[in-house]
Amino acid sequence: MGMLREQLEQATAEEYGAWKSFFEEQAALPYFDRLDQYVSRRAAVGTVYPPPDKILNAFRLTPAGSVRVLVLGQDPYHEPGQAMGLAFSVPDGVKAPPSLRNIQKELESDVGPGAGAGTDLSVWARQGVLCLNTVLTVDRGAAASHAKKGWETFTQGAIAFALEQSPHPVAALLWGAHAQGYQPLIEGRRGAPVCCICSAHPSPLSAHKGFLGSRPFSRANEFLRRSGEPPVRWELGDGEPS
Repeated sequence: MGMLREQLEQATAEEYGAWKSFFEEQAALPYFDRLDQYVSRRAAVGTVYPPPDKILNAFRLTPAGSVRVLVLGQDPYHEPGQAMGLAFSVPDGVKAPPSLRNIQKELESDVGPGAGAGTDLSVWARQGVLCLNTVLTVDRGAAASHAKKGWETFTQGAIAFALEQSPHPVAALLWGAHAQGYQPLIEGRRGAPVCCICSAHPSPLSAHKGFLGSRPFSRANEFLRRSGEPPVRWELGDGEPS
């Protein structure tokens, strides 16, 4: 049994809720064995991030039926101690990578002083913010090394599943061209409304071309309030609630 299939089989309905049925559905499709074999081979000869028990972390922390915001990343951080299964997040106490530092800056500007003091985005995930990378594993030191191996099929299915399962309005924060490629899928949702908030990526290469100053967090909360939903508490530190 490959590493990924083992993780999916260990995932219980008690811990993952409706995601468990999604995992079973994907594991039965032909592409999944090819993906599992690839990731398992890479893990056998080197280091793959995040650790196996963190690969499904976004799904464990954010039940499909609770999704109210989607934050879409590309692939995990590829240096030691960083990747934790949530897009853009690293554990508290770990130095923020450059993209996360720009997210922290925008939090301070958009939400208020102190809002960007932390680096662990689990506080968002537990409020219905699905922080999902479109590729869920990576080789150490090699960005995008597991792209186009099957993960995109898995995560596109996960986005569609969340939009189907969640009764809530959903704001999608789509940063950069890669994430914005998923806009048609999100805007094709039936039922509760969606709002795609698009900007440049927070990477240092593009943050000053439209990410900084884009106010994605307050705009998402404005949409949620208009739709009758409580706002997300975006603060990672001790800032006042937005």
